[in-house]
Amino acid sequence: MTSSSLPHAVAGSVPRNRFIPGFTALIIALSLIYLQIGTEISPARQWQLIMGQPSDTFGDYEYFYARLPRLAMVLLVGMVMGLTGSLIQQLTRNPLLSPMTLGTSSGAWLALIILNIWWPALVEDYAASFAMLGALLSMALVILIAGWQNLSGLPVVLAGMSVNILLGALTSAIILLNDQYARNLFIWGAGDLSQNGWDSVLWLLPRLSAIVLILAIGPRVLTLLRLGQEGAAARGMNVAALFLLLMVCGIWLVSSVLTVVGVIGFIGLIAPNIARSLGAVTARSELLVSAALGILLLLMTDSLALYLSQFTVELIPSGITAALVGAPALIWFTHRRLSAQDQLFFRMPQGAERLSRITLLALVLVFLLVLFASSFVQLLKQGWLVTIPSEFIWSLRWPRISTAIAAGSGMAIAGVIMQRLIHNPLASPDLLGMSAGAVFAIVVSGMLAGQFDHNSGPVVAFGGSMLTLAILLMLGRRKAYAPSVVIMTGIALAALIETLVQFVLIKGTDDVYSILRWLSGSTYKVDTSEAILLLAGTVIMVGLALICHRWLTLISAGRSVAQARGLDVNRAFVLLLMISAGLCALTTAVMGPVAFIGLLAPHMAAMLGARAVVPQLLVAAMLGATFLLLADWLGQVVIYPAQLSAGTVVSLIGGSYFVFLLLKGRVSKRSVA
Repeated sequence: MTSSSLPHAVAGSVPRNRFIPGFTALIIALSLIYLQIGTEISPARQWQLIMGQPSDTFGDYEYFYARLPRLAMVLLVGMVMGLTGSLIQQLTRNPLLSPMTLGTSSGAWLALIILNIWWPALVEDYAASFAMLGALLSMALVILIAGWQNLSGLPVVLAGMSVNILLGALTSAIILLNDQYARNLFIWGAGDLSQNGWDSVLWLLPRLSAIVLILAIGPRVLTLLRLGQEGAAARGMNVAALFLLLMVCGIWLVSSVLTVVGVIGFIGLIAPNIARSLGAVTARSELLVSAALGILLLLMTDSLALYLSQFTVELIPSGITAALVGAPALIWFTHRRLSAQDQLFFRMPQGAERLSRITLLALVLVFLLVLFASSFVQLLKQGWLVTIPSEFIWSLRWPRISTAIAAGSGMAIAGVIMQRLIHNPLASPDLLGMSAGAVFAIVVSGMLAGQFDHNSGPVVAFGGSMLTLAILLMLGRRKAYAPSVVIMTGIALAALIETLVQFVLIKGTDDVYSILRWLSGSTYKVDTSEAILLLAGTVIMVGLALICHRWLTLISAGRSVAQARGLDVNRAFVLLLMISAGLCALTTAVMGPVAFIGLLAPHMAAMLGARAVVPQLLVAAMLGATFLLLADWLGQVVIYPAQLSAGTVVSLIGGSYFVFLLLKGRVSKRSVA
């Protein structure tokens, strides 16, 4: 935490709390407006109910036991999210951190899922404690990956993103394996502030007492931390102990809120940034102004949710509108604050200088071995069995095998293209939001049509990927596609998509789990026509990528070099990006999103010595196909007779390996220094 992206307080400056009276008046005004949305009873009757007169009609009961508790919950949750967001950003000196990007929300969510499925009797008394434990463990993992000295930089954001994907895959796997117990848990993921009485408000209030401790000792600690760790320690402050104390208090608050209303993203990220832009300079003023802004932001987004719910059959959770507002805001802050010089301090291992024949032969043998296991080796109740499958079994098995091969190779080649085009070692279709764009388009089209149309899926997915790609290129061009801008844009899009997906899942219909299986990247229900479509489309686009290898080679060397060799760079750039988006869209439409293959396979190919374009494309394709085919087979046998989707296994293995590489890169950097 040696560098700082946040403004320093001027010595001797007076806390600038002049905003609080105005914010208080605005909160009161918005609260009064909030109480009128969709309410039929008169303001006079509302006042009578507030003053304690008994309820007589359904409208009275709805107002006193639903709307008023919901308003109270909005005020409490908004205050907590704004305050803890400011606390985390000031502690880490990082304006892009929040419970969402730090990984704590995903850890708390996983802990709550585990508690509800395996120890439901403990939920009422220990839910918040379990959520805090999960949040603390995930935060500890993020800090371990990024390093204590990098909390003020972008490595911690990348680490948080990796942990979110990893824990999200684990959460999805647990839900799919225990769907009979998890049916009522989806509402948490979407963030719902609706209330059926005052019980939740009364449960939450005493658990917010940590706010008193934060406001009592936080301002002085945060002010000293602005001098740096060494400066704060020189003034007698126990940096590690006070940092941990304040962080635990903040995580306890977030965990308590998440236990009651679920995940409400972006508020904790946006409010402190707005507070600083308004001139909240001192630590205390930023905490207070961020808390007030958190209330205002959540009041506005929940008002929007209430208003829109009047025109829809389904009630719209508050997390949906918060994400719809917050995702563009995060992209805007990213675009404004980060520059092309912002670095992630991330280096993949270099590996061999050239690809040897022995390495190539080993790759082919491994692929054939995995293909043999997928085709002929199965696990039954009596044990392992190697047999030639019957015609019926083969008709079910070969679409899964061909889908895994095509999807793995396609995503790997899409990753090679993306990384070479924008000179970004972290570029991949899943991390850049292209997979999220395809998911978004398919889910929205399915919601509008009432069902998921597999025939039009590839076209819809391609449109979503291209739209996301266009946004990414438009936003990243002015920043030279800096890793910081690209990664944060991908995080914002992924968070928005996940919230939308949770909205689909809370409907509780029987097709919810088929949607979730598709979102986890499953080959389970891929039929013959879909497998042929994916295989044919992948072969065509891989062929186009190989034909265009000279373009990719020249652009990899730099735009000026490519133009000097007579290449129409813009046309080649767009065409190659369309190939990458097409490969991603086809895979996503047929089997769902697949994470990490597009990131890791190109690097692994380069580590093995495939550094020229054509060898890297071919080796990465083989690695991707082998990896996904192995993941699909492991998913069928690891927890037999139950199954895990290939995408889940890939996320767990690939995410763990990526975390290992991040840890290794940090250790290597430290040893060099």
